[in-house]
Amino acid sequence: MQYDPIKRSLGKVFNQNPVLRKLFYQLLDWLLLRAWHIRKELRNRRHSSPEIKTILDAGSGFGQYSYRMAKWFPQAEIKAVDIKPEQIEDCNQFMHKAGLSDRVKFELADLTQFQENDKYDLILSVDVMEHIEEDVQVFRNFYTSMKKGGLLLISTPSDQGGSDSHDHDHEEGVHGFIDEHVRDGYNITEIETKLKSVGFSKVIASYSYGIPGKISWKLSMKYPILLLGASKLFFLVLPFYYLIVFPFALVLNFLDLGIKHKSGTGLIVKAWK
Repeated sequence: MQYDPIKRSLGKVFNQNPVLRKLFYQLLDWLLLRAWHIRKELRNRRHSSPEIKTILDAGSGFGQYSYRMAKWFPQAEIKAVDIKPEQIEDCNQFMHKAGLSDRVKFELADLTQFQENDKYDLILSVDVMEHIEEDVQVFRNFYTSMKKGGLLLISTPSDQGGSDSHDHDHEEGVHGFIDEHVRDGYNITEIETKLKSVGFSKVIASYSYGIPGKISWKLSMKYPILLLGASKLFFLVLPFYYLIVFPFALVLNFLDLGIKHKSGTGLIVKAWK
């Protein structure tokens, strides 16, 4: 299934004014389990390194993480990069309306070529690496762009079914739920080895989206997106659907956040220079 067209349709609904955009960001924070894990790690980083001054949002998408980090790190300058011109323009316009354009800048960039020597205290990459074939080159660019002691924080699918491709057992001609992915997901040893090979001194990878998270993702994201892909009329039903599903998703996300998973369809990876 092509996931990006659905995301663009949702974005158009909420991009009509800044109030709706902020509501959209809040909904993403609540519904997307990866956002719960990222918030947890960013809170930890804020407490351990409050002096963070420069941040790179590598693959910024709708800009929700850049917006949140601007609030959590009020002294930091944030550069957010993406390969989609329409999202760059849209996010810059929103940040201007939100009064954050002096500290948050969105720019068009290809992560396989992006380097800024020793510049960033923190680099965030959420659901990006599964879309990039030349991942080692991107990791090398991240390492070059970070200051000594800086942290790289990655959220990406694991090889335990993170792209939902395992549902089809790799049948010929059958794709996973998200066709845009170039790999099904990372093995923990694989991504740790790749990051260390470019110079990172310490790497810690852990599973997310365990059993509670997988159930939450299907209820709150997969099934609604499948229905939206089948018919735009489901937009009319969506609010009522979430009135029922939303409380269960919150509980499941909370459980996933508090459990150390032996396996899961997502990975949270931290790497230090």
